[in-house]
This record gives sequence, structure tokens and C-alpha cells, in this order.
Amino acid sequence: MFPSEAITSSSLDALLFYCSLLGILLFIGVILRLKVNIFKKLFIPASLIAGVIGLILGEYGIGLLPTEITQSWGALPGRLITVVFAPMLIGMELPNIKKVGKTIVPHLYFGFIADFLQIALPFIVSALVLEPVWGVNKMFGSIVEVGWAGGHGTAGGMSDVYQSLNWADGGDLGLTSATVGLFVGIIVGIIIINYGVRKGYTSIIKSSSELNINAENDIIDPSEREANSIATINNDVVESYAFHSSLIAIAIFIGWIFQGLVKKYTGLEMPLFPMAMIGGFFVQLAIGKTKFAQAIDVNTLQRIQGIALDFLIVSAIASIKIPVIINYALPFLILMLVAGISLVAFFFWAGPKLFKENWFENSIINFGFLSGVAAVGLMLLRTVDPDMETDVGQAFALRTPIFEPFLGGGLITSILPILAVKYGSLKTGLAFLVIALVLIVLAKFTGYWCVSEKDVTSHSYSMKTMAHS
Repeated sequence: MFPSEAITSSSLDALLFYCSLLGILLFIGVILRLKVNIFKKLFIPASLIAGVIGLILGEYGIGLLPTEITQSWGALPGRLITVVFAPMLIGMELPNIKKVGKTIVPHLYFGFIADFLQIALPFIVSALVLEPVWGVNKMFGSIVEVGWAGGHGTAGGMSDVYQSLNWADGGDLGLTSATVGLFVGIIVGIIIINYGVRKGYTSIIKSSSELNINAENDIIDPSEREANSIATINNDVVESYAFHSSLIAIAIFIGWIFQGLVKKYTGLEMPLFPMAMIGGFFVQLAIGKTKFAQAIDVNTLQRIQGIALDFLIVSAIASIKIPVIINYALPFLILMLVAGISLVAFFFWAGPKLFKENWFENSIINFGFLSGVAAVGLMLLRTVDPDMETDVGQAFALRTPIFEPFLGGGLITSILPILAVKYGSLKTGLAFLVIALVLIVLAKFTGYWCVSEKDVTSHSYSMKTMAHS
């Protein structure tokens, strides 16, 4: 049930050294992000830059770093993703659907339907085309949702899952998929914004001259700095970060127990990170009604998650096996095109139907999230709503605790490879396609799916006219 590998002082010393190298790479990535204009304009995170540098220095680049180091880095993401997911439900309260339902339900419909399609279409294309022609693994279709909606963190964490299912290539392909998705979110997102402004779809920005797509100052001015975490417990008792780290440790420990129980009674090899998230839920249940609940600062937990995620991305990218990517180049390219085209089509098709006000702004934040990460979605939103005049950001944030435990790296994401192995890629894809279609019907039945507007412009105009009258 629990890990039993012996840990020696020499292995701990090696781990410390390897992590210090990751820190050096991350610092170099920060410098390049601050100084190189193209990185600033494309909003490329320092962790991704650092990972690429590590990849160049490794065995598939100039060979400066020994294989032992990059292989050790490759083992880190599966552990760090557990630290990212364990506190996800600690200190978090689910929004009251009755009070904010009209605001967040369209976001939930958009997110769930788009994500299910992001699962279904790649699996179906893989089953009907890629597997017969190129003989790819039946899990091949899962790398889109794992990498795009899941992001680099989930893709890195899923490497161990693919390894346990005898398809080690899945980890490298998932990470490459996440990188492609990030660029799609940023570059295609900006293209969509420029198109939307010209067509009059945006609510706040009315001309291309108003767009500010240049990066803001990356180092925050001292006069504008705000605390992003607070001390909630006296330092004489314990350091606040240590207290929050202990909660994460308890969640992970509970996750290990659940992982062992699932394997014992079902035979399924569930990854640890979703089990640790469930462990965090039980931690929240245990202390939610006690005075310890007052000592929880969600921002502090998020800072710990952020540290783990940055180092996860650096180590994951730096340990990608380039020959694997070359070997799958053509089917991988086809899968990425299917994912990108279908997501853009869904954006323009479903956005104006689900969001009766500010459809473009509501859709663009979800587009960024579904292709890259939440930060990309927020960046795209701020491009079209720089002063956050709409309630889009708040609605997106409120829907997050309902969406993320399941998709975009949640429980359903973690079992996609398992479903593909057990039922095959075609059945898995068709099942999720049916779920997506059912949700569309449900959205229509509950009045959240508008189908009467002739086009987006007239729909937006009619909503404004009704408001004025």
C-alpha cells in the first residue's frame, strides 16, 4: 500500500543537487522572460523557458547534462503533481448554486461540453484513422485533454500512469501536447481577439487600436505590491507555511491509503494525485467546523502549489525524450490539428448560444483555459476587458471548484488511459461524445442554450436593446 524503496543519504544528496540545478535553470528562465521581448509578447512562462533550456543541455541536445540527471528530473513530475492537487479542496467552499447559478451555469456547460468533446473527438479520430494507419496506442487520443485542458502539470503527473499501463511514450507526448496547447491558447487566442474586435463581437474593446497585447511590467512596483498570502498562526507555534504544508502532507497520506484500497478491491492502478485531492477533501471535512479552519489561508496553499508546479514544468520539459516525438510526428500533428480546429469551432458555435451577455469575453477565458492554463485564459480576458468591467472573471472563478475536481486534470482526466485500455479508444470516444450531446440537450431544456439568434451581432444588439427598453 505504501512506498517501500529505501532512501539513502547519498540519494538525498543527489536529489538536492538535481533540484538545485532546476533552480538555476528556473532563474535563467526568469532572466530571459524579463529581457527577451518575444517571450514577453507571447506571455511564455519562465518555467517553460527553463525546461527548454534543460532539454537543450540534456542528452538529446548538446549532451552537457548526464542522462542520470535528466532521468531523475523525469521522475519528479509524478510526485510534484500530487503536491499541486492535494490542497485543491482544502479551505475551499463550493459556491451556492441558487445564488450564483445564472452566472456560473453557462460556464459549467461551456467547460464540460468543450472538455468532453476534447476527449471524444481525438479518441474517435485515433480509433478510425491513426490506429489503423500508424498503429498508435489506443491511449493516444488521451494526450489532448491531458495536455491541453490539463496543462503541463497534469501531463507531467500522468507520465507515471502511462508508464504503469506499459506505454511510456504517453508521458512525453502528453507534455509536448501541453506545450502545443499553450501556444494555441496564446497565439490563436490573440488572433481570435483581433478578429472578434473587427467583427464587433467584443463588449468593452471596440477597435484594434484599444487592444493592449504587450506584456505589463513583470516586476511589480513596490508601491503596487499586495500580499498574496497571510500569516494565520503565531510564529511561536509554527511557521504558517509549515502548518499549511502539514495539511498537504496529511492529504497525501490519506491519498496513499485510498490508492491502496482502490487497487485492493477493484484492481485499478489509480494515480496518486486525484486520490490526494480526495484526501484534501477529507482534511477539509475534518477541520472545517473547528478553530483550525480559521488558520487556513487558501492563498498560502496556492503559493505552495505554485512552487511545486513551476519546478514540475521545468523538470517535465527538460526530460522529454525527443526521439519519441519524432517517431509520432505525423499522427501527433493530425491530433493537434483536430483539437485546435474543433476548439475554435466550438468557441464560435457555442459561445453566443450559452452566454447571453458578453459572450465573447466569457468564451475567450474558457478558450484559454481549455487550450493552455487558467493564466492564459485570464490573460486573454484582460486583453479584451483590461479593467475587468464585466463579471466574467468572477463567474469563471466561481465555477472552478465545481469543474476542476473532475476535468482538466481531475478525476476523469486521470482515468482516461485506463478507460482506453479497458474499453478501447472508439468506445471511450463515443461515450464522451454522447455525454457532450446530452449536456447540450440539457442546456437547451434548462433554457441556457439560445438558438434563435440569426448571427452573433444581431444577438448582441437585441440584448442591448432589451436592456435599454
